[in-house]
Amino acid sequence: MKLVGLTGGIASGKSTVSNLFKDAGVPVVDADVVARNVVQKGTGGWKKIVKAFGDEILLDNGEIDRARLGQIVFSDPSKRQLLNRLLAPHISSGIFWEMAKLWMKGCKVIVLDIPLLFETKMDRWTNPVIVVWVNPETQIERLMSRDGCSEEQAQNRINTQLALDWKKSEADIVIDNSGSLDDTKQQFQEVLRKVSEPLTWKERLRSRDGLISVVMCTAVGVLLAQKNLL
Repeated sequence: MKLVGLTGGIASGKSTVSNLFKDAGVPVVDADVVARNVVQKGTGGWKKIVKAFGDEILLDNGEIDRARLGQIVFSDPSKRQLLNRLLAPHISSGIFWEMAKLWMKGCKVIVLDIPLLFETKMDRWTNPVIVVWVNPETQIERLMSRDGCSEEQAQNRINTQLALDWKKSEADIVIDNSGSLDDTKQQFQEVLRKVSEPLTWKERLRSRDGLISVVMCTAVGVLLAQKNLL
């Protein structure tokens, strides 16, 4: 099984590339979706957040007001770190459970769409690591347009993450999303070709079929050994 790491920066277009993988039939584990699920009303993650940040971050229906919580954590590094510590175990277990379900289905390639891929050290488990990059000017413009925030607010949110240029330097594959969607799609086709290459023997052993083959070969070997001893 091949685990492909996909990351980027806020408003870099990572979700666009993630959707291109989905459209191409490649299964994607989306950490943002997992994160939303683990903070739904009544879950363990929800209880931890309410205990730490109070009822003022709740909507009338009891769900977490993500916009309000975002304002709090993006303006206070200590509270952002607290939130990450509270949710990290829940998100990690959620990601691994989604991976396990895809493994049991026999998927050969899985894309892990994780914004904090490097920060959580999960890049160690993926190969290749794909970084969706944009130039700083485009990133700020897109974030301001998307969230309706000021340039200062956009820059502050960008500054809470690892520098996108640093992520670019650590990547195995870089997709430059500074241009048009057609430009990105053209780059994606080459990336898709690379990640669709035949599995290495190590990747094959990690797959469901590979494990079954190992078990069957071991069982046959044991039976033959027992027969020779008789």
